[in-house]
Amino acid sequence: MLRTFLSVGLCISAGSVLVAAMTGGDISTGAQKLHFSSIVVDTHDDTTQRFLDGKFDLGVRNSAGSIDIPRMREGGLGAIFFSIWIPSKITGSEAVNRALAQIEAVREEVRTHPKDLALATTAAEVREAHKQGRIAALMGVEGGHMINSDLEVLRRFASLGVRYMTLTHSGNDEWADSSTDKPAHNGLTDFGKDVVREMNRLGVIVDISHVSDKTFYDALEISKAPMIASHSSCRAICDAPRNMTDQMMKDLAAKGGVIQINYHAGFLSQEFRDAEKAHPEINKAIGEEVQKLCGDNEGCQLIEGDRLTREYVEQGKLPRVDWTKIVEHINHAVQVAGVDHVGLGSDFDGANMPYGMEDAARLPKITEALLKKGYSERDVRKILGENTLRVMTEVERVSRELNSSPRK
Repeated sequence: MLRTFLSVGLCISAGSVLVAAMTGGDISTGAQKLHFSSIVVDTHDDTTQRFLDGKFDLGVRNSAGSIDIPRMREGGLGAIFFSIWIPSKITGSEAVNRALAQIEAVREEVRTHPKDLALATTAAEVREAHKQGRIAALMGVEGGHMINSDLEVLRRFASLGVRYMTLTHSGNDEWADSSTDKPAHNGLTDFGKDVVREMNRLGVIVDISHVSDKTFYDALEISKAPMIASHSSCRAICDAPRNMTDQMMKDLAAKGGVIQINYHAGFLSQEFRDAEKAHPEINKAIGEEVQKLCGDNEGCQLIEGDRLTREYVEQGKLPRVDWTKIVEHINHAVQVAGVDHVGLGSDFDGANMPYGMEDAARLPKITEALLKKGYSERDVRKILGENTLRVMTEVERVSRELNSSPRK
């Protein structure tokens, strides 16, 4: 999730008609069939923030934002990790309670839309939801500050269905350094290492998006299960600290992990990132306007921030970023880490989307582009979701093994 303002239940034939309508008929029959028969997994979406004000209906098409059930159906999105997020500056019991409220909000959406959504906590449950024609709803906690330095809170989150936790968000927490804060712990503290060990035991995936490079390597050394970068892109293409270096991607892959490419314009395009730095007054103006429009409503803030950023792009004050940059990052990550170690983590409803990938309905374009680049159908399925499901399965296996051994 970005926190600055710049920075299949349908049958294949029905899905194909919808996709053609959304994309001007530019998706081939082969891409349509492949996409809608695959399990497409998105490991990071911030739509949860919109659940909290009671006005957003996930079941109807919305004119704003990127995620709702109709557009997930149109885009063939089979599994979605809803992000549980609280700002890093909010800590202690308040952060815990607000996280619990968001977890309950996701669970309530599943109860409200039982024909369309199924709560999933395992790879097998994702596959079963797909067979039933329902979208698997999963949860990831975005920021270790929400456990309030208490492993019992982590266990409670896991018991409620959380299946990954990002070790930090934009600021350091009490036991781990963030990629966008001044180092305070030299990576993970001893307690932070205990957090990783307990996540392994619980079957909660260790997510290293947002963490400092040192925190990444500390976690990589400690974790017995493969890790993910739920929503990061390639630093070689766009030099953002939130992105991964080529060496980090290789090392993540060597232990079975997956980098899920983030769609945020400021992580895809160096030109966009440079423009952000060159014109801080734009960011300030957007922030002030968002505050006027939304107050403290975080779901509103995210949607309006994206809309206002697009206005600056259309005025020529910021560069336009095209959706094909997503494919460029996917291709680079595949070349560096291997096709078994790349997936999709959009950051929908939490960042500035590139042109042509405004919402989940556009996802088949990625399948079409990968096929045109010469990827095999098998490899496209891996990128769309099978790689992430493999990690989930392996994390579950490690958890079973750790729980079958006497605890020290």
